[in-house]
Amino acid sequence: MESRVRIVPINAMDGGFLDRLALCLEERFLASARVERTLVVPRSALNATRRQLFLSTIVSKVRRAHPEEAGVLLAITDFDVYKTSHRFIFGDADEAQGVAVVSLHRLRAEFYGEEPDENMLFQRALKECVHELGHAFGLKHCFNARCAMYYSNSIFETDNKMPYFCETCDKRMSRARNERS
Repeated sequence: MESRVRIVPINAMDGGFLDRLALCLEERFLASARVERTLVVPRSALNATRRQLFLSTIVSKVRRAHPEEAGVLLAITDFDVYKTSHRFIFGDADEAQGVAVVSLHRLRAEFYGEEPDENMLFQRALKECVHELGHAFGLKHCFNARCAMYYSNSIFETDNKMPYFCETCDKRMSRARNERS
């Protein structure tokens, strides 16, 4: 898989936020990152009972919109996302399909009854994007609670993580990058 990250916004998103995210991801993955055209997903795609979007729905729509193109696709959405075994997820990745998904819904301070904080949202989103792209590039979860590859069960664990890999995961990422070259 080529070391290119293609960010796919789901519905309208702040372009400045996405451009800033692309720059940070380029730095962390030593890969080019660019924002693709927006993929429109109607609210009718939500599970009517849960009022959430099923992860597989996003992955299949992103794959259909970007078939057979090089690089990893990173879908960013404001929808609350879930998968079969989880009530909600901050994100997920499928290494085989080269697709990662991150939901901003539960990363927002206002979801927890706090004042909106754009910087906090960006930092949380960056951590989750690094985590999911790590999976898309072949990394597994890490036991270091400060590493971006640590599994977040709650927003507190996301806040505790750093937006980059620990030394061990960084070495694994370097090996994976060299194997692809």
